[in-house]
Amino acid sequence: MDHLTGRFHTVHGANATVQPRCGNQFEIILMKEKAAGNLWDVIERLHCANVEARCDAVSSSLGVSMSDTKAKKTNRRFKFKLPHVYTIMFLLIVVFAVLTWIVPSGQYQRKTISTAAGEREVAVAGTYEQVDKNYTDSETGETINLGQDIFAVLQAPTKGIQEAADVVAFVLLIGGSFAIITKTNALNAGMSRVVKKLKNKDILIIPITMTLLSICGTTFGMSEEALPFYAIFIPIMMGIGYDSMTAFIICFLGPNLGYCASTIDPFNVLIAQGIIGIEGNPQLWLRAVSWVIFTAVGIAWAMRYAMRVKKNPESSIVYEDDKLKRIEFSVTDASIEEEFTIRQKLVLIDFACGMGIIVWGLVTQGWYMNEISAVFLGMGLLAGILGGLDQQTIAEEFVKGLADFAYAAIVIGIARGILVIAEGGMIIDTILQALATALAGAPAAVYTTFMYIVLGLLSLLVPSSSGLAALTMPVMGSLTELMGLNPEAAVTALQFANQTINTISPVAGMTVAGLAVAKISFGQWWKTIWKFFIFMVVFGLVVTAISGMLPA
Repeated sequence: MDHLTGRFHTVHGANATVQPRCGNQFEIILMKEKAAGNLWDVIERLHCANVEARCDAVSSSLGVSMSDTKAKKTNRRFKFKLPHVYTIMFLLIVVFAVLTWIVPSGQYQRKTISTAAGEREVAVAGTYEQVDKNYTDSETGETINLGQDIFAVLQAPTKGIQEAADVVAFVLLIGGSFAIITKTNALNAGMSRVVKKLKNKDILIIPITMTLLSICGTTFGMSEEALPFYAIFIPIMMGIGYDSMTAFIICFLGPNLGYCASTIDPFNVLIAQGIIGIEGNPQLWLRAVSWVIFTAVGIAWAMRYAMRVKKNPESSIVYEDDKLKRIEFSVTDASIEEEFTIRQKLVLIDFACGMGIIVWGLVTQGWYMNEISAVFLGMGLLAGILGGLDQQTIAEEFVKGLADFAYAAIVIGIARGILVIAEGGMIIDTILQALATALAGAPAAVYTTFMYIVLGLLSLLVPSSSGLAALTMPVMGSLTELMGLNPEAAVTALQFANQTINTISPVAGMTVAGLAVAKISFGQWWKTIWKFFIFMVVFGLVVTAISGMLPA
């Protein structure tokens, strides 16, 4: 799901608490770090990754608390920390309010056109005209000042949430539905069964597991749901001759490949399309082809790395570190002996059928957020019934899911507040005109590369795919159309640029959390991934260019 939802629960759906199967590994690690005097470093790293709730649960069992950690942090030398995403959004609202007094106001003429994704209102190139900052309304006789004042700034978040109500409601309903599904533990139990079946087949664990995780990434944006699998795969992969980096690649890169090459991920592609106004996911076929190629190359790279390490263990960048990890992550079958019940099998069938219905609706019926939300809600309720949950538990889990996703939902609304200010001051079209003029005559590939780079850099400030979509798609979508390209290119650039940067970003919560669990440093990860990272960038640029040049 969304990287900035602020949640860190396991696929059991508990309130960000440590489950026994995964928690024991955490406690082993933290107990050893406590003895070594490094406990505060580990807890602080996890805290920075938005996993405070998990740290509270584990650290309290060791006789320490996050408040102690924070107190200890105050005694350390100052370290730069990025502002909270809400702070960034509000500051941008203020900045754009100031710009409404400086940047000339203006507007394009608009027209309604028919596309494969339905009717859309678009700006007409060459029709931009400046508008006076102060004018008299012809109907009311009232003098209008387009400069946005303090009161307008304070109203912007409320108006933004109202204007983004459809997207906000969509995110909240998806969150509630998935909380019910995860409470059944079907996804976790199903994956554990696959690992158990493949344990003695060695190298096949990598392609099969990464494919399954990538499917989860491309369909529902699996991210933190993969964290429990670290405790499963680290001891297994080291026990059969690989290293902890191989386990990390499986658990982290698997879903990441799918998230990058999203097809119907509601927290990435569908939200971005919804903000722009694209219905029916018209380039689903291109996204599906991209996902197959991207995942296949990623798996091939992972297998090549794994075979090299198994052939020569000392070539592993984590060879020395793994000597201690082999003690910390003791090899045991207990982590994969979890029962896979009939009820959980039925829940997975429900999940697969629901995703199939969504694809059918997007491709053949031109479904939009209301229809997709309905399927997700029905899928979640049926999963609760099939999973044996009573009505009280289903309702409680749904509420927990709403709470988990409220963070992301409100980010979308507040980000829309930036657009409210910019539109109120009529400076959006002026910005679009300036960009369109600067890029006039640029080949499609040059423009899409520019867009990809901008979105990638912004991902360092806003790692959340939905938050970044809310912040950038209103401008990027319109600008792409003004350049005469398919607006789907903006969505494609977002999905690839955002998650590609998050793969190596030290401010991406789940990247930090995953590396902390696997006890791998960023330096080790960067040295391992850099060649494949280059491929990720090049592949994303190519697919984005193709997306832009396809007819709308």
